[in-house]
Amino acid sequence: MRWFYKHAFPIVWIMIYCVQRKLSLQMFSRGLMSSAKANMSYLLKWTAFLWIINYIPCTFGMAVNERIDNSCPPLKIDEGRFSDSFDGPVEFTGFDLTEQFLLRKGLITDDRPSFRLGSIPLIKQTELVFPNGLPSEYSLVAIFRLRKTTKKDRWYLWQIFDQSGESQVSIVIDGAKRVVEFSAQGLLKNSLHYTFKSRDLHALFDRQWHKLSIGVQSSTVSVYMDCQLIERKPTNEKDIIDPSGRTLITTRIEDGRPVDIELQRILIYCDPYLAEMETCCELSRSKGSVILTWVV
Repeated sequence: MRWFYKHAFPIVWIMIYCVQRKLSLQMFSRGLMSSAKANMSYLLKWTAFLWIINYIPCTFGMAVNERIDNSCPPLKIDEGRFSDSFDGPVEFTGFDLTEQFLLRKGLITDDRPSFRLGSIPLIKQTELVFPNGLPSEYSLVAIFRLRKTTKKDRWYLWQIFDQSGESQVSIVIDGAKRVVEFSAQGLLKNSLHYTFKSRDLHALFDRQWHKLSIGVQSSTVSVYMDCQLIERKPTNEKDIIDPSGRTLITTRIEDGRPVDIELQRILIYCDPYLAEMETCCELSRSKGSVILTWVV
């Protein structure tokens, strides 16, 4: 858009100047009355054109700003975490679920500490986690490792459910089947369920540190593990989230208790493409662990 204002506007004004010169010559050569109608047509067309090119950029910018401001708060993220360089400063937006749910306690022995979950259920009101709702497209990025006692558990990495207990969106880790599941609510309130069962996901359950990323777009869901695309599936259009329910993380489906894993972070970016742009440099440094207590 900056290029347009810098280069296109001067061309437009030159064209207008030429039209005005042409109109002046016509008025002298043909007479005022005979050329008035044609002159008015020229002026109306150029007036309409200038109004459009000025109005559209403004309304587009307003729409983008309102969508960002109303849905997603800013995130303090180091740009070095991403593989691609950005043109100029970038404002990342999204939700740090690690900070939303967990109070860090204990000694930190590593520059990138990880955390073992306590025994208190990790569940909060959705309107406290996502005050202005969840955007229709986003990325979820989690770094964790399973423990021997839970590597075959079936648990929610993340779930949002409404007041009646119906699931609106969820990501399930199934250790017994060694699969990842994504579920959402469709526009007709129908359940949309997608299972990612690539053999490349089996390493997720080897009790080592791994990064699992999910990129959710309007018509696709993509799963990445350790910064590699594992599988991408087409999806139907998904419904918006009702913030009147509750949100939980890292919870066993069987009894609702926190799953026994070590967790470094869970982030949701308000950008579906950031799931594939993060690097995995921090995986080799994730060694320490401390105990977590839930923040009410």
